[in-house]
Amino acid sequence: MRTEKLNDVGHNDKRAAGDTADTDRATTRARPRLKPLRILLPYAMRHRGHVAAALVALVAASAATLALPLAVRRMIDHGFDRADSAFIDKYFMMLLVIVAVLAVASALRYYFVTWIGERVVADVRADVFAHVTRLSPAFFDRTLSGEIVSRLTADTTQIKAAVGASASIALRNFFLFVGAAAMMVFTSPGLSALVLVAIPFIVLPLVAFGRSVRRRSRLAQDTLAAASAFATEAIGAVRTLQAYVAEAAASRRYEAEVESAFRNARAATASRALLTGVAIFLISASVVAVLWVGAQEVLDGTMSGGTLGQFVLYAVLASSALGQLSQVWGEVAQASGAAERLAALLAERAEIAAPAAPAALPRLPLGAVRFEEVGFTYPSGTALSVLDGFSTTIEPGSTVAIVGPSGAGKSTLFHLLLRFYDPLSGRILVDGTDVRTVDPAAVRDRIAIVPQDPTVFATSILENIRFGRPDASETEIVAAAEAARVDVFVRELPEGYATQVGERGVTLSGGQRQRIAIARAILKDAPILLLDEATSALDAESETFVQAALERLMEGRTTLVIAHRLATVLAADRILVLDGGRIVEEGDHASLVAENGLYARLARLQFDTSRAAMDITEGPTATADPAAG
Repeated sequence: MRTEKLNDVGHNDKRAAGDTADTDRATTRARPRLKPLRILLPYAMRHRGHVAAALVALVAASAATLALPLAVRRMIDHGFDRADSAFIDKYFMMLLVIVAVLAVASALRYYFVTWIGERVVADVRADVFAHVTRLSPAFFDRTLSGEIVSRLTADTTQIKAAVGASASIALRNFFLFVGAAAMMVFTSPGLSALVLVAIPFIVLPLVAFGRSVRRRSRLAQDTLAAASAFATEAIGAVRTLQAYVAEAAASRRYEAEVESAFRNARAATASRALLTGVAIFLISASVVAVLWVGAQEVLDGTMSGGTLGQFVLYAVLASSALGQLSQVWGEVAQASGAAERLAALLAERAEIAAPAAPAALPRLPLGAVRFEEVGFTYPSGTALSVLDGFSTTIEPGSTVAIVGPSGAGKSTLFHLLLRFYDPLSGRILVDGTDVRTVDPAAVRDRIAIVPQDPTVFATSILENIRFGRPDASETEIVAAAEAARVDVFVRELPEGYATQVGERGVTLSGGQRQRIAIARAILKDAPILLLDEATSALDAESETFVQAALERLMEGRTTLVIAHRLATVLAADRILVLDGGRIVEEGDHASLVAENGLYARLARLQFDTSRAAMDITEGPTATADPAAG
């Protein structure tokens, strides 16, 4: 996680505030529409059989509902005659059959539509996650991980509610409204004309309120995403929070974020409530007006009571369907906002991608690396160059150490070699091939890395090592673990390699996590090895185990080592000293010390400091020894 320091919290405060303001402006400018929901259509079409079954059930349920008023009219006009009492018995039996068809069709409609909603959301979540994992690191430099998680969870849940239950209700009521309106026209064109005249006065306010609901819902979702982003960071850095007694400050900030989300959600709810109230009043008032006109026609003898009853039932069905549609509209508007956010995420494109016709690396990997006049500046950083005309050649099987002050560009070399970024000038070659002409996955497949702070997932030790090569057998994993000295501590665990290590490997020591990372690199068996401060944070005993594992890992591989602790690079074939993004010195340890330059100064600082610490630890006797000087 990017934020482990409390000073980052203030930075993220400003960033979150800026993101929220930008989102507010964007949502204010955006024209509310349902177009974003179109991204769900291809997912639904993957399951045409279920969609067809849902439509058949929907039509059957609507037809059964629309048949009821016809039966009512027949009973009113012809069924209440003592001379033909069997007529009403027959109609009631028919009504029972219609009700049975309605019940079965409604159950099937609900099942199929809800199944489609669950399936679509599961597919969307999987696709969004897969897409996000393929985006370039530059995207994550400017996007909070908590916001991405919010889109994967809260936004997709909103879509599931709409595509599942809400879509089922919306489709049912749409069919009922269209069918009831058609039957109203068939029953009484005159009364239907009055209803049709009233419809624009009903629909237009609903559309206007729907836009407000969608805008407010989108803002509520964005605010909640900001709160989720902060919560993810704070929980991930809970030890730092507690160490600085900052729980209260973090709680206040999260409470403020949640309160802001509540206010926006309350505004959206108020808009939906007003939308529902207006819809019910307008629809009910139009039905009352039609009833009054119809009653006058019955009194005049121009319409039978059964016909009026039939028309009224169809009017009630149509008005009820329209009223429920107005309520569902708010939920659909919310889902549209969520779909828009997901669509924006899916629209992100990786800055580092495979070319249309990628070049092939040599089939036999050698591990040769060459940097040619490489210049680079981070896109989200300052305008200062991190690397400036960096050039060097690393022969296969050699060990090259990279040292220098902080900010000299050491880690950037690893980022460029892994194609997390591309250089702004110059080029990088692996086995004689420019990495920009190759699929990034092919380049990364030839590189293994042991970082300073290795990532350990909340799963078993075995699965954590398998991360280095997912298709590896258990025997291969155990062999890699033994080579990395992981077995030394695994033997003491009651569940062995099946032991769960907790989130980010919290139950393991730093040295144990490092050895798991080394086991991954051994399992991957790549020709190029990158070691980024692999032992800098370890105690002496852990470093002994890790160093022994590293030595086995480095055998026969091209190895690049970043180290601030110069004692770890004494055995390197060549040492590159970086300063200001350039190589300022180059050679082995002895020759660089003899040059009395930057490397010699760093060496004196470290070794003198180490000697002084040893003297303090061992006391006056050790200090008085002339050989100590």
